[in-house]
Amino acid sequence: MDDILLEAESKMQDAISAMQRRFTNVRAGRANPAILDGIMVSYYGTDTPLKALATISIPEARMLMIKPYDRGAIAAIEKAIFEANIGLTPNNNGESIILNIPALTEDTRKEYVKQVKQIAEDCKIVLRNVRQDANNDIKKMEDVTEDDKKDMTSDVQDLINKYNKKVDELLKEKEEELLQV
Repeated sequence: MDDILLEAESKMQDAISAMQRRFTNVRAGRANPAILDGIMVSYYGTDTPLKALATISIPEARMLMIKPYDRGAIAAIEKAIFEANIGLTPNNNGESIILNIPALTEDTRKEYVKQVKQIAEDCKIVLRNVRQDANNDIKKMEDVTEDDKKDMTSDVQDLINKYNKKVDELLKEKEEELLQV
């Protein structure tokens, strides 16, 4: 019986983690190296993660500096950033690539808030699906009394309430971060 609850909680925690990773890709007007996560660079014919080819630093609040380990990779990194379509234009100075993060306009902020609300809603859908799967597993149990099944279903509901509250808290934090001028 505990296996069902443990599995449900594990899946719910994974959903929260996935939501937090997606939140980091929604930029808040200041430099965050996470916006470069997932960018693959064609380096000597092999797709290589950008993080493996360069150090990424934040010299100023609205600037990212990408310093490749191999200067020959600068053009490939620049091209990969263009193709990633992250809304930033790379500036190549021969030794490193500078990404200036523009200040967000009010409309852009509102658009980003819509995006994070959608991400949070997607997470809640995943949580509901996990609850449904757990409840179905509980119903299929044969050697358990109806009262025990009701108790387990109640435990699953308590679990989803806890994680929905966590989603709402994380969403509120991200909204405040995005709307902060």
